[in-house]
Amino acid sequence: MKRTRLKRRGGLGRTAEQLVWLASGLAESGSRIEDRYWEAQLAHLIDELLASNDEDSLNTALDHLYSADSRAYDELADHLESRAECAGGAFDSHDVVLLAAPILAWSRFRIPATSLPAAMVANLRVHLQAHVLSKDARLSVADFLFSPDQLPQGYCNTAEFAKVIGGAAIDNSDLHIDTEGMPETAQFLSDTRYLLAAVAVPRGGPVFRWQEADGSRDTARDQWRTQGGACLGPLLPGCAMDPVLPETYFAASRAADKDSRPYSVRASVAFLATTLEIPAANLRAVVAPFWERNLEEYRIGFALREREGVVHGVVWPLLGAEDETTDCPAQIEAVLRESGVSDIVLLDHQFPLEYCDDCGAPYYPSADGETVHAEMPEEQSGQAPRHLH
Repeated sequence: MKRTRLKRRGGLGRTAEQLVWLASGLAESGSRIEDRYWEAQLAHLIDELLASNDEDSLNTALDHLYSADSRAYDELADHLESRAECAGGAFDSHDVVLLAAPILAWSRFRIPATSLPAAMVANLRVHLQAHVLSKDARLSVADFLFSPDQLPQGYCNTAEFAKVIGGAAIDNSDLHIDTEGMPETAQFLSDTRYLLAAVAVPRGGPVFRWQEADGSRDTARDQWRTQGGACLGPLLPGCAMDPVLPETYFAASRAADKDSRPYSVRASVAFLATTLEIPAANLRAVVAPFWERNLEEYRIGFALREREGVVHGVVWPLLGAEDETTDCPAQIEAVLRESGVSDIVLLDHQFPLEYCDDCGAPYYPSADGETVHAEMPEEQSGQAPRHLH
């Protein structure tokens, strides 16, 4: 999940100034004993703001530090995420944390966001407790597979959801999700779905299997991909899928954002090869940077070799601290070549961040150095998803 801030007008306000001061003090600290003081003060204030639903003060402080002090910004962002996914310190007897298990998926059909049958929730509990969580962990699994648009929005809503499902975790019971009024899910060729859960452990105890002496992160990842993936497969009919290791909510979301970029490229190549009935070697990929005030993303326009026009496109967004000095084009080229595409054009022109006025789809680069609308050949256009990542 990219930490990108948009500058807001106006002064900071008293509460935001206090957050900035505490985060700056922590960033400048030179010892662990001083760290502990700043961390305790910062956690207390953040918990108060989460409980009072003061999202504006949290975002105002982040906005200010994003441009004024990158170290203090990282400290504040880390503490905000930690306090939100741990329910703002709502529980005294246990450490509680919200977890996410992302699933990368692609399909020529709609990728479902759907409720989970009770038997599947029970099965998922078994695999999470056997392969991912520590032996003393209590667990609650939400009985819904969320799309990105359906996840809790903002730190305060995340903390509130963590409090509800965290309470269920202490009781070792699962959480039913009321789907009435849930946002609609847009249709993309490739997208991410999220299984949400919460874990409660005795204060100071290990949360994950790899924190125990006989566990490892790699083993947990392999077992979850195999066992958890087999369990989730029936929920995603007609989809290729790749489960991501369950972790704390914000860390898992960032891992999914990072992994989804190469996954979307591979999915697009597979989709085009299948739909157009051609080998990947018959495709051309044009990669170019797209700017607003700063470099925001790379876009990849796919075309048929020896033919004009862009038939499909993929957006490769910048994440975290990535900027124009990061060699994203080399990463994209490596993924394309691994996928079987050898005709690759890298453009260094700074294209504007433009979208179609009619449908809102991004414009993609062509080999002629122009940005155009992606259009599938007429005979296959009815088979493609309406919106494409």
